[in-house]
Amino acid sequence: MSILKTDIMTREIYFAGGCFWGTEHLFSLVEGVTDTCAGYANSLVPSPSYREVCTGDTGAAETVRVVYDDSRVGLSELINLYFNSIDPLSLNRQGGDVGTQYRTGIYYTSPDDAPIVEAMLATLQRRYSQPLAIEAGPLQNFYPAEEYHQDYLEKNPGGYCHINPALFAEAKRMGTRHNREREDLRRRLTPLQWEVTQNGATERPFVNEYDHEFRPGIYVDITDGTPLFVSTRKFDSGCGWPAFSKPIDESLLTEHQDLSYGRVRTEVRAAASGAHLGHVFPDGPAEEGGLRYCINSASLRFIPLESMAREGYERYIPLVRN
Repeated sequence: MSILKTDIMTREIYFAGGCFWGTEHLFSLVEGVTDTCAGYANSLVPSPSYREVCTGDTGAAETVRVVYDDSRVGLSELINLYFNSIDPLSLNRQGGDVGTQYRTGIYYTSPDDAPIVEAMLATLQRRYSQPLAIEAGPLQNFYPAEEYHQDYLEKNPGGYCHINPALFAEAKRMGTRHNREREDLRRRLTPLQWEVTQNGATERPFVNEYDHEFRPGIYVDITDGTPLFVSTRKFDSGCGWPAFSKPIDESLLTEHQDLSYGRVRTEVRAAASGAHLGHVFPDGPAEEGGLRYCINSASLRFIPLESMAREGYERYIPLVRN
């Protein structure tokens, strides 16, 4: 198994998106991506050659290792770029390339990435009636391809590429846009909202904005407006923070192990924005599944029922009225 060891500032993700020449070039253009490598993932044969992979007998997929600085570009942004570079319904084929080595897939080495990958695939699936043809799971192995495959399109500008060239320009703008969006977000949030959502802080219990808010309405992510919870699932747990028995949809949240303060807890984040929300505990109402989502008020914005249609959340009104 060949996996690049990275330092604390960088993370890695592996994308199989058809011919790896174009996929590697695409991600190499993103500001915040520090390294890319074309190679073969999840092979049944150690260190396969390109010729062996082309037979289909190795089970390997042409894959690109993407190493990135997550303070400059986020995993969700990279996955969205990947989605735009492929036909997500095409099995073992991208562009003019056909074979199992050209299948699509997202492979990760950190368990923390799994919920994000799964949530984004679930969101993409809702756009289609047919099942997605994108594999997802832990990386089994990765072997760098031969040297002539590395930076192929940089060495051969007129070389074959199945990716729309317009997407390359989009990739170049991503890092700059990411930094600008974070600056805009910091200006828009209060200092407490910033520390809670971006740095995992916890607000004071009992004196926060929504602990005693029980009017009908919807609770959305303070950072991007994604609907997360509704008032019909809110209950007074006595913990001092807003408590919900369920989110609107489980795919809207990601869960992460939290070992801070000498305790083992399950942190909850918003899947779309990555914002820290709070924690989930197994002591909620038994009749509603037994969970308690203990959420910081500072990570939410409450929209009362009478304002929901005006603010664009009309389709969620039946959930509030049930």
